[in-house]
Amino acid sequence: MTQPIHADGFLLRPLVPDDAPAMAAAVHESMASLGPWMPWAHAAYDDADALAWIAFCAAARADGSAHEFGIFGPDGRHYVGAAGLNQFNRLHGFCNLGYWVRTSSQGQGAALAAIRALSRHAFEHLGQARVEIVVADGNQASLGVARKAGAVHECLACNRLNLHGRPVAAHVLSLTPSDTTANV
Repeated sequence: MTQPIHADGFLLRPLVPDDAPAMAAAVHESMASLGPWMPWAHAAYDDADALAWIAFCAAARADGSAHEFGIFGPDGRHYVGAAGLNQFNRLHGFCNLGYWVRTSSQGQGAALAAIRALSRHAFEHLGQARVEIVVADGNQASLGVARKAGAVHECLACNRLNLHGRPVAAHVLSLTPSDTTANV
């Protein structure tokens, strides 16, 4: 099992089945801010959906294809959101970093802490040379936190993401090891 990561007053740890109700409740609470950007978040999201995601994360962690974490308060129990490293390009040594934070915990530094901790984890423990953050055009909150974390805005890429069945432009930002040491 992946060890928890302490991140500026938050704890990042792999999700376990007991986390499903808290995750489902956080998705419901956050539909207004989450739904437009995360197509998997839907009004009927329930414990079974959360359990399926948790099982997927465990399998992906086991085969090395993704490293997904729940973001929790320092006690490791209060569910704040989620963040992860995925879409690994083994040939070129880079991956994607994604994150979301429940509405009641937004603006408290959880996403920023997760970006900083997971990018360091990617460089120091997973041998990555680059971490990308891809943000749908219009998602100003996510774009702002990526920039605050020191991610370098590289471009607005046409048709980069598929949201709700249609291609949309997305901002591509990157972090490299020198970016993370400068912004810790």
